[in-house]
Amino acid sequence: MKFGGTSVEDARAFERVSRIVCAHAEREHAPLVVVVSAMSRVTDALLQSVQTSASGDVDNALRALEEHFARHQTVAQELLSENMRAEFSALLQDSRREITELLRALASHAAPRPALQDEVVSYGERLSATLLASVLSESGVPAHYVDARCLIITDDEHGCAAPIFEETERAMREGLGPLLERNETAVIGGFIGSCDSGQTTTLGRGGSDYTAAIAGACLDAREIQIWTDVNGVLTADPRLVRGARTVERLSYAEAAELAYFGAKVLHPKTIQPAIDQCIPVRICNSRAPEETGTLVDEETATAPRTVKAIAHKTDVTVVQITAARMLGAYGFLSALFEVFDRHRTVVDVVTTSEVSVSLTLDDASALSSIIRDLRDLGTVLVEPRRATICVVGAGLRDTPGIAAHVFNTISDINVSLISLGASSINLTFVIDEARLAEAVTRLHAAFFDEPRLQISAQTNILSTASDTSI
Repeated sequence: MKFGGTSVEDARAFERVSRIVCAHAEREHAPLVVVVSAMSRVTDALLQSVQTSASGDVDNALRALEEHFARHQTVAQELLSENMRAEFSALLQDSRREITELLRALASHAAPRPALQDEVVSYGERLSATLLASVLSESGVPAHYVDARCLIITDDEHGCAAPIFEETERAMREGLGPLLERNETAVIGGFIGSCDSGQTTTLGRGGSDYTAAIAGACLDAREIQIWTDVNGVLTADPRLVRGARTVERLSYAEAAELAYFGAKVLHPKTIQPAIDQCIPVRICNSRAPEETGTLVDEETATAPRTVKAIAHKTDVTVVQITAARMLGAYGFLSALFEVFDRHRTVVDVVTTSEVSVSLTLDDASALSSIIRDLRDLGTVLVEPRRATICVVGAGLRDTPGIAAHVFNTISDINVSLISLGASSINLTFVIDEARLAEAVTRLHAAFFDEPRLQISAQTNILSTASDTSI
C-alpha cells in the first residue's frame, strides 16, 4: 500500500491513512507493506533548501524549512501518546541538526552536490514513514519503520538512481521477511535507496510509486495499491474536463501508454515491475476509500466505444529534419538518433516521410546543442509550445471509424503530427498547445458523453494504416 504526499499532508490525512491500513489489516489477515511519500510540499522545500544553500545562504534555507518541521510536530502532537511523541520530537531535532550540517557542507562545497542533495531530500520520506509507523502503532496496528535505504539497492546515479534488482530482492526478503512472517506491518519511505558505497540515492520523481512496485515484485505481493487523492485513472484530466470519470479496469499496456503520455496518477516506471511479476495494481482514493478505483492487470475489458481514456502532455517541442539525401539511403536514422543519445535527450513520438523525420521532445534543455548537430544532417525546423494528445483503448487500431471520429471532432484544429499503428491501443497526435483544452474537451464529449457512436468502416479515413506512423 503506497500513500502519496497529499495522503499524508496533515494530521487528518494521517488519521485517514491509519483507518485505511487498520481496515485492510482486519479484513485481509495478511501482512502489509506500507510505502509512504514525504508530506506534501516537503520534497520541494528540501530541494529549494539545497539550491539556496549552494548559493551560500544557509540561514534562509533553514528558516524556510521550519514550517515543515512544525507540520510534522503538529501531527505528532495531535496523534501520538506522550512517550511516542517525545521519541519523534527527539528524532525531529536530530534530523534538523543533520540537515543543517548537510546544508553547510553544500555551502562550503565540502562534497559533490548530487550526493548531498539526495541525502537532504531523503529526510522527507524518512520522517513521514517514521511518523506514520508511530501513528499506526497508536491505532493498534503492529507497525515498524524500516529504513528503505537498507532495502532498495541502486547504482550511484544520484537524483535518478536505478535499482539493482537482484541485490534489492535479497535485501527486501532479509529485511522485511521476519516482520511479514509475524503478520506485522512494515512502513518504509518511498523514493529513496542507497548504492553499494552506502550513500543515499533517490529514484527520481514518481519514485515512491516505483518503490511500492519494486517491493511488491520482490515480495510476491497479491496486489500493489497506489493510494492518491483521485478515484483512480480518469477518462481525462479533470482540470480540463469537468465530467471526467473513473476507468474501472485497464490492461498493463493501456495504463503504461496513459502514464507515459501524461496521466499523472501513475508513474510510467510503476508498471514494469508489476508486469514482470503479473501483480495487479489498484489505484485508490485515500479521501474516498469506499470507491473501487481503477484495477490494472493483465486482462482488459473493451470499452463500449473502444476509447478508455484521453491523456495529454504540454510544453512539447516538435523537431523536423529534412534531407534529400535521406531518400533511399541507409544509416540516416541511426545517425539522427545518435545525436539525441549523445545529448541524453529522450524522443517521444516519431514519424517519417521519404525525405524528412518529425519527432517530439518533452525535455528541450539541450535543444540548442541538438539543433547544431542536426544541421550536419539536414535542414532543421523547430515548433515549440505544442501539446501531445493520446487516445487509448484496447482494439483501437482494429475498430473501423475511430480515427475518423477523432479527427472529425477536431476538424478545425490543425494537427501537425500523427502516429497510428505503432501500438494497437494508442492513437497519438500533436496540436498547438493553445487549443489543448478545447480539443480534449471535445474528444471527451464525443467518446464519453454523446449517444452511442455508429462507426462504420466507410468513415474510417485511416482504416488501412499498418504498423507505421502517418
